[in-house]
Amino acid sequence: MKKKLIKVCGLTNEKDLVFCQDQGINLTGFIFHPPSPRFIDPDKVGGWKKRHEFRVGVFVNRDIEEILHIMKTAKLDLVQLHGGQDKEFCRKIGPERVMRVFWPEKYDSVEDFKRELKRFTDVCSYFLLDAGTSSGGHGRSIASPWLGDLRIAKPWLLAGGLGPDNIKDVLNLGMTGLDLNSGVETSPGVKDHDKITQVMKILAES
Repeated sequence: MKKKLIKVCGLTNEKDLVFCQDQGINLTGFIFHPPSPRFIDPDKVGGWKKRHEFRVGVFVNRDIEEILHIMKTAKLDLVQLHGGQDKEFCRKIGPERVMRVFWPEKYDSVEDFKRELKRFTDVCSYFLLDAGTSSGGHGRSIASPWLGDLRIAKPWLLAGGLGPDNIKDVLNLGMTGLDLNSGVETSPGVKDHDKITQVMKILAES
């Protein structure tokens, strides 16, 4: 099986960041949405040492100027857009820097969903598929039975309550990577290092 990219999202402290770096995590995610229990100040993130990993900033309903400013402050490589932003918004951020979130459960059929993905193919570097119909960090897995039949041309990550207890169940879906958040926590924003290690072990053995 081709090696999966691993993203650990919702990081709020340097100890967890360093652990992820030591584990070779590919992408580290920071949430810049104030209502979130995993919200973190961009200045704090910018003060932490960056190593091999790509930094991803999660944004909901922020304007372009704010996003670009935070990207510079927090030393971000990618912007994860959660607010249903349109193509022009993605284009202004820069297609090479955009990871756009989609919620398959919003769509009635795989055809409808594929049409929506196709619309954004030229303005994103990555897609991220999450459970529910908006937001994230809720711990739920995607409940779309047709997800296994989906063939996505763009690199894409799967999110939704993923952790050591359920990671094996999704590895055959063809994703490029996995987004870990609530499924590897002891409390919101505090990562469980043992669970992350377990996930890495499962992936290495798959």
